[in-house]
Amino acid sequence: MPTEPAPSAKDYPGLDEWRERAVDQQPTWAEHPDFRRVVGELEAVPPLVFAGETDRMRQRLADVAEGKAFFLTGGDCAETFEGATADRISGRVRTLLQMAVVLTYGASMPVVKMGRMAGQFSKPRSSNMETRDGVTLPSFRGEMVNGFDFTEASRVHDPNRMVQGYHTSASTLNLIRAFTTGGFADLRLVHAWNKGFISNPAHARYETMAREIDRAIMFMDACGADFEALKSTEFYAGHEALLLDYERALTRIDSRTHLPYDTSAHFLWIGERTRGLEDAHVDFLSKVRNPIGVKLGPNTQVDDTLRLIDKLDPEREPGRLTFITRMGASKIRENLPGLVQGVRDSGAKVVWVTDPMHGNTISVPSGFKTRRFNDVIDEVRGFFEVHEALGTFPGGIHVEMTGDDVAECLGGSDAVDEAAFADRYETLCDPRLNHMQSLEVAFLVAEFLARR
Repeated sequence: MPTEPAPSAKDYPGLDEWRERAVDQQPTWAEHPDFRRVVGELEAVPPLVFAGETDRMRQRLADVAEGKAFFLTGGDCAETFEGATADRISGRVRTLLQMAVVLTYGASMPVVKMGRMAGQFSKPRSSNMETRDGVTLPSFRGEMVNGFDFTEASRVHDPNRMVQGYHTSASTLNLIRAFTTGGFADLRLVHAWNKGFISNPAHARYETMAREIDRAIMFMDACGADFEALKSTEFYAGHEALLLDYERALTRIDSRTHLPYDTSAHFLWIGERTRGLEDAHVDFLSKVRNPIGVKLGPNTQVDDTLRLIDKLDPEREPGRLTFITRMGASKIRENLPGLVQGVRDSGAKVVWVTDPMHGNTISVPSGFKTRRFNDVIDEVRGFFEVHEALGTFPGGIHVEMTGDDVAECLGGSDAVDEAAFADRYETLCDPRLNHMQSLEVAFLVAEFLARR
């Protein structure tokens, strides 16, 4: 008896309507001779994530929307193919696990953990072209589009990079799954996660907390507790759904529900530059079942948020829609309250997350882009103050960070100064918190949550 063919995304109504809409920040690779072949190859490869995992994440985010859990997201500004090594991936995962332990223990609250990983290979740019010493070339848009080197050959928008991005994402996710289910994430190893780092106030504080966790675990052991739940952890992957050719090619129809899922990641977000209500990015992501985020900058109006809810979450489903605010420390207390109040009064159950990084980027005389750690913390503090005043839940934090000992953001308890940039500034795009600064942020957020 012949079997029915698997449902195809090509036959699902509306998935390609985005092609008829205004679309920004897209590569000029459609005329490349390899474009059609690459898209066909991506339409045939196995999914990177699975619909059941995505559904579970949406359920976890529903708990966040109800104020019963906290959403932690962190990772590189823009991943690189060269950076997808076991050491660097484990460093990022370990740092996020440490941050999550601090938040869970300090705030007595479950933490939904997501890496800005396994797909964050593209970046929006304010200008299509870049000029140096009289030479003008296309801007660097992330390694899934073109190369960082300032040469004509490197800056070509090459669709073959999508295939390399897919395979790099697959290997990254494979390693993340091994780390989080194979013993690396065992809570009884919280001390081991801190080995190899130079002593500083954040790590000393972490060690104190780790000893408290050890005592709690020994007590549970004496009581005959089952430790299976401590041996592994859920860990999700997300990125900005910027390259619609890539996202559409990896969309699959779930055999259980017959609904479309973008299988490039569990969670996808729309950037501040591409969130036009009638534009392609919003239209495409309104059609897939993944949990969706939208970045909201300081000029966002209440009507913008309400119309985005109607478009992306018409059923008002808790866990479906996350608003990620990126206001800047100087503007968050003035601009965020109206948005939160308007959404609250509409009855919608969205997740509110702060991105304290993007609104606080500055340039220093040496030419480096950076962020002041105190500005990052002040925006986080303002985020919590606004939600406390309005009786709403500050649901999460979204940071650009690394597990490495880089020097890209100024300040912190083990202070980074501008002189350190010459030797330890590594990012290809925006500056990231290093391991120690990331831990400091986690302790401060845990304190804010514990006071609620």
